[in-house]
Amino acid sequence: MDRLGLIAGGGGLPVEIAEHCRRSGRPIFVVRLKGFAGEDLAGYPGAEVGLAELGKCIKALKAADCRAVCLAGNVARPDFASLVPDLRGLAVLPRAVAAARAGDDALLRLLVGEFEREGFRVEGAHEVMADLSLPRGALGRHRPADEATTADVLRALDTARAIGRLDIGQAAVVARGLVLAVEAQEGTDAMLARIEGLPPHLRGEPGAGVGVLAKAPKPIQETRVDLPTIGVATVEGVARAGLAGIAGEAGRLLVLERDAVIARADELGVFVVGVEPPAGPSGDA
Repeated sequence: MDRLGLIAGGGGLPVEIAEHCRRSGRPIFVVRLKGFAGEDLAGYPGAEVGLAELGKCIKALKAADCRAVCLAGNVARPDFASLVPDLRGLAVLPRAVAAARAGDDALLRLLVGEFEREGFRVEGAHEVMADLSLPRGALGRHRPADEATTADVLRALDTARAIGRLDIGQAAVVARGLVLAVEAQEGTDAMLARIEGLPPHLRGEPGAGVGVLAKAPKPIQETRVDLPTIGVATVEGVARAGLAGIAGEAGRLLVLERDAVIARADELGVFVVGVEPPAGPSGDA
């Protein structure tokens, strides 16, 4: 198997990918992004690089004989003026700033293009680890209880796709047909925390949930990077917000620590369901 260069930000996804490679025997080299990658990755062969040290990153990957790279983990949008780039990073920085003005997806596509230009094959997290993806149907014991909840699932997914077309975010919450929140730069956990502050007649009570969190990739998205993700914390946030469940597009939502997610969702009475993606080359219906 080709050695994988894992370019790691924060959160559990890079750790899960690294552990999968170790279990499966795939050689791995971890590029830990300063200020983002966790200590859990320090034991793997690799290097630490700054966010704008593109030349150092590419040199380290080539020295480790990596043929493929995977970009995974949380990276907050930087203050570009405060970055300290190396020469290669400096050459790319003006285009990165321009791409960032067009949205996060444009910036990610630029980065993917830079690695491909250097001869690397870019693999999505779901390609490295096939069982990360949400399957079609219910994941666990619970499922949407009635037609009203199913309607909320579909409306929440439509809303998530709509904000995705504008490159705003990947998630939305709908209860009883009413859009309660959409995700922007704050992220899913903070969005769910906002739901907790709404009156119970809008969202339901914990333990008797009403409404759905849906996450969907942006229709224009480069699906090898930044696919929407859920984990145990997402399930717990949904329960605290008084929602009934989580929905995503089958094969296009990553589920971290799947067994733990299923167990916690079953315990809290939260459904997790995968819906067939809409037809069309861009994900549009």
